[in-house]
Amino acid sequence: MGTITNAVSMTGYGRGEIERDGVRIVTEIRTMNHRFLDMVIRMPNRWMVLEDLIRKKVQQVIRRGRADIFVTIEGMKPPERKAEVDWNLLESFISAGKTLNEKWGIAPGLTMADLINKPELWLIEEVKPSVEEYEESVLASVETALTSLKKMRRQEGIHLSRDLMKRVDCLDEYVEEMEELAPEVSRHVGNKLRKRLEEWLGHSDIDPDRILTEAAIWAEKADITEELIRLKSHMDQFRKTLEKEEPIGRKLDFLIQEMNREVNTVGSKANLKAISKYVIECKSELEKMKEQVQNIE
Repeated sequence: MGTITNAVSMTGYGRGEIERDGVRIVTEIRTMNHRFLDMVIRMPNRWMVLEDLIRKKVQQVIRRGRADIFVTIEGMKPPERKAEVDWNLLESFISAGKTLNEKWGIAPGLTMADLINKPELWLIEEVKPSVEEYEESVLASVETALTSLKKMRRQEGIHLSRDLMKRVDCLDEYVEEMEELAPEVSRHVGNKLRKRLEEWLGHSDIDPDRILTEAAIWAEKADITEELIRLKSHMDQFRKTLEKEEPIGRKLDFLIQEMNREVNTVGSKANLKAISKYVIECKSELEKMKEQVQNIE
């Protein structure tokens, strides 16, 4: 058995926290199994301008599975408010005051208090901290969360790999038992064929071509060697695939389907109670393996 360190589980959790100037940025990433990469990012609306950068960073680590990413920002200072005078409007007020004085003799009495109490003269602007100013910190929290997630997914992948290897070892034992029983299958089928031939030979109206066809079918049923050889080959490929440094979930799933196909063929060809027992055991192990593989990236 080779060293198993490369399989990655699609299930995991990672958390990253960065603090800067009293602002706390927390990223949490939860992943689960999915056929493709499905990513959902949740963060305050005005921070969504960083979504594409976060996606690119996540895609460097996660290549398949569902990923829910939560980014929270705490401790941001309230927006600063600045007041600016609408100079054009103020000049209009002053000009109108002069006109009133010149035409009607109304003395100007515009004071600072009057100006302050005229909201239409003032432009109030809220100055919020720039998102770009915290871009590096947000991405750093995402990176930390991904590192934590990657470690957990790798550890879970190792556990899954070890379990799968044990199950392949069980399949090995069952295949060895079936190989030992293969000659008995041939004898069993041969006996059935001889009985059929004796029945046919007792009837002069039997078509010779039919006898040849039936004999060929029974002869094929008598041999399960090819199926067992292919089954063992798929098992070897399964072991080697578990050690590859790449997404392997889909290939493992395919190999399990192929192993199932061979086991089913053995079961249908070898109508022998002793063989049926091991066919059932193999199918049981393969079903458990299929469930485990669904969670491997």
